Amino acid sequence: MAQPALSMNPVFLSKDAFQSLLDGLHTAGYTVLGPTLSQNAIVYDEIRRIEELPRGWTDSQEPGKYRLHKRDDDAYFGFVVGPHSWKKYLFPPVTTVGSSTRVELGWKLDTPKPQPRKLAFLGVRACELAALAVQDRVFTGGPYVDPHYQTQRENLLLIAVNCTQAASTCFCTSMNTGPRCTSGFDLGLTELDDGFVLEVATPLGESLISPLKTTPALPEQLTRAEQARAGAVKQISKSMETDGIRDLLLNNLNHPRWKEVAQRCLSCANCTMVCPTCFCSTVTEVVDLQGDQVDRVRRWDSCFNIDFSYTNGGTVRKTIHDRYRQWMTHKLATWHDQFGSSGCVGCGRCITWCPVGIDITVEAAAIRQSIPLPMAEETSEGTQP
Repeated sequence: MAQPALSMNPVFLSKDAFQSLLDGLHTAGYTVLGPTLSQNAIVYDEIRRIEELPRGWTDSQEPGKYRLHKRDDDAYFGFVVGPHSWKKYLFPPVTTVGSSTRVELGWKLDTPKPQPRKLAFLGVRACELAALAVQDRVFTGGPYVDPHYQTQRENLLLIAVNCTQAASTCFCTSMNTGPRCTSGFDLGLTELDDGFVLEVATPLGESLISPLKTTPALPEQLTRAEQARAGAVKQISKSMETDGIRDLLLNNLNHPRWKEVAQRCLSCANCTMVCPTCFCSTVTEVVDLQGDQVDRVRRWDSCFNIDFSYTNGGTVRKTIHDRYRQWMTHKLATWHDQFGSSGCVGCGRCITWCPVGIDITVEAAAIRQSIPLPMAEETSEGTQP
C-alpha cells in the first residue's frame, strides 16, 4: 500500500511524454483505470491511451445537478469527481463469496479464492485517497479481514492528481482530506499548461518515473503548481462544522429536522451508491436451473432500502425519517466509534447525485443551529440508530 511521501525532489514531465507513463504501466503488467467520458459524465474505466482521458472537459456541479462542458484549454484533469468511485474495483458491486456443488455423496462446499489483478488507478483525488484509507480500516483494520479487498489492495498502484479546481459541492477542507494530496499515493501529479509536476511517494513510484524523460522541476514550475493547487482551495465555498458533531447528532435523535428532510428524501439510495466509503452489502443464494449449484453472492446494499434492517421480528427502520437519520448519524457520528474517523471525506457526491438536492452540510448545520435535545432512547417511529 502507498506510504507517505519520500523526501525526493519533484520532477517535471512534459505533456508530450505523458503517454510514456501509461506505456510504462502497461509494460509492467498493470491494467490502468482512469477517468474517461461516457454517457455525458466522467467515469472510471480502463484506458490505454491519453486520448481516452477527458481532455478539455470540465464539470459543473450543484445539489441535484451535474453537467459537462468544454474548457478553454486542453487540461487532462480539469474536472472534479463524477458518479464513480474507486471502491467498485476493491469492493465490487457483486462478489461470489461461497459456492455449493451437488456431488454423489452430498454437497461440496467451496470458498472462491480472490483473483486480484495488478491495477493502477490514474487520477485519484485527495478526498478519494482519504476514502481509500477509510475503507482500508473497514475491510482490513479489524479482527475480520475481507480477503477479496485485501488481496486486491495489495496489488494496487495509486497515481494521484492534485485538484486545481473545485465544485460548489466540495467541502474536503472541512473534513481535512484535501484538496492537496499529502499521503497514501505512489506518484502524485499537479497539472500545468505544459506538463506535470511529479512527486514520488514510494519506491514503486520512483521505479515508474526512472525510465521517463523527466527533468528536475524548476522553481518557476513549482510556484505555478502551488498557485494551481491554491486556486482549488479558494474555490471551495461549502463547509461543515465538525467540532463535536458526533455528540451533536446523537443528542438530537428526536430533532424535528429528521422528519423535515424525510419529506424530501426519496430513499432512492443514490447517495450511498456514489459514496466512496459506504460499504453496506447483503448476501443472497443464487441457484442454477438444475439445482446442482448454489452460489452465495454478496451485493451492494443500502441502509436506505427498507428491507436492509429486516430481522425475524420485522423491519427495524420502517420510515424514511428513520433511514435518513441512520445514514447521517452513522456517517458523521457512530463511524468514529467503529473505525476511529469520520465516514465522510467531503467529496460532495451525495449532494450532486441526490435527485432532490439534499445537502448533508445543510442538514448538519440545521441541527447545530438548534438547542440540543435530550438523548433519545426509543421512539414510537423507530429505534435509536
